[in-house]
Amino acid sequence: MAKAAFHKSQKVFVKPVGTWAVVEQVLPQWVKGLDEPLKVHYDVGLGREFSASELVADKSGAPIDDVAVLNNWRINRARNRWKDTEDTTSHPYPGTFPVVTTDEKNWGGWRVPSSEYDRDPERIEFQARIIQSSPQLMQIAQALAKFGHHYSDDMPAELLDLSKKATMLLRRIHDRAGDMSIPAQAAE
Repeated sequence: MAKAAFHKSQKVFVKPVGTWAVVEQVLPQWVKGLDEPLKVHYDVGLGREFSASELVADKSGAPIDDVAVLNNWRINRARNRWKDTEDTTSHPYPGTFPVVTTDEKNWGGWRVPSSEYDRDPERIEFQARIIQSSPQLMQIAQALAKFGHHYSDDMPAELLDLSKKATMLLRRIHDRAGDMSIPAQAAE
């Protein structure tokens, strides 16, 4: 079984061709009865599909809030090992619970204990959707803070207030042990 080593829009070095390219499509090869693909190939726009062994990821030190990295957050469904589908018919997705994966290798992220999920499955599903959407919300906050920084004199008071709130929120997100400086890209 294979897991995707690269994601769409990721910059990779194509060893057989000796050039850099961007992954245009991730092409899993599925086999009936298996939960994971048998093989994963990648279309990088060079005329054929490449395997993971033929590609090398760009390690240029992109910031953690790079769009390609943050857009990789997704909700996976994990099987509930303690209760069958028949026992959980009131759940939104009977027999499973959400796991928000924040790593491209399908591990790392957020999950909830099954007992907590059983108490209020709708609330947990809502939390999972919020966590999955938070990178996009953060990008909106960055754009709003940037807009407010450049056009503060020409903005309506309500929009300027929202821009200031976005700036403060970004400072809180990027705070590292008391460092309250806003990241350069959000302030520009």
